[in-house]
Amino acid sequence: MLRIGEFSKLSRVSIRMLRHYDDIGLLKPALIDDFTGYRYYNPEQLPVIGRITALKDMGFTLADIVKILEIYENREELDNYLVKRQLELKKISEKAEYQMRLLDTARERLRKEQDMSYNVSIKTIPERYAATVHMTIPHYEDEGLVWQILNEETAPLNVVPAEPCLVAAEYLDDEYKEKDVELIAWKTVKGEYPDTEHVKFKTLPAVKVASCMVKGGYDQMPDVYGAVISWVNANGYECTGPMFNIYHVSPHETQNPDEFVTEVCYAVK
Repeated sequence: MLRIGEFSKLSRVSIRMLRHYDDIGLLKPALIDDFTGYRYYNPEQLPVIGRITALKDMGFTLADIVKILEIYENREELDNYLVKRQLELKKISEKAEYQMRLLDTARERLRKEQDMSYNVSIKTIPERYAATVHMTIPHYEDEGLVWQILNEETAPLNVVPAEPCLVAAEYLDDEYKEKDVELIAWKTVKGEYPDTEHVKFKTLPAVKVASCMVKGGYDQMPDVYGAVISWVNANGYECTGPMFNIYHVSPHETQNPDEFVTEVCYAVK
């Protein structure tokens, strides 16, 4: 029999923790002396404490470990617990990786912040003939679905892009939507073409806009939108319609976000 101090040294678990394990029924001493109150452990309990430590290192709670030890010899049930924990850790890992990417982006932007400025100007986008798709998409990040439909349905028509060719997405909702986002995507073209199932060819009216040209990834867009709105308010203009983005260089041309060029436009008067 091993006294609790000896068992603590051999197992590398503190006496305080061994007493806690006793209190919660995770690992009971083999014997408690009625007269002295000393706790004694069998050497055969060392593998058990080893299992407890290993399971703790895997991230199992003590409540989980109590249950696991009860079925430890059942390999199938034990494996189910291990697989479940693997899936939990995978989700935690993916979340941590996402948060690390956000931190990297924030730090990179912080380093560039002193050089970051958004120049806003007033311009008129002239009347233009365009292929348009008006639809509702599940979420903002699903905008690519609209462009896929536009490209697939216009490909058989051998559509000739305008010069310059403007490609834009105009969001029509009055507020941020968590789902069912309404937008119009359009691409300027030369010539005339018949409508398809989703693509309508029409002449879009000239529009006066507050314009801001931005180079870089889309993560900075909230800052750009705020800068443009502040400029509009400060310079005596007011917005007259939904904002839209003109994609001069988009993921269609490059997969490097640093090379994206986007023109943020707010219709104004």
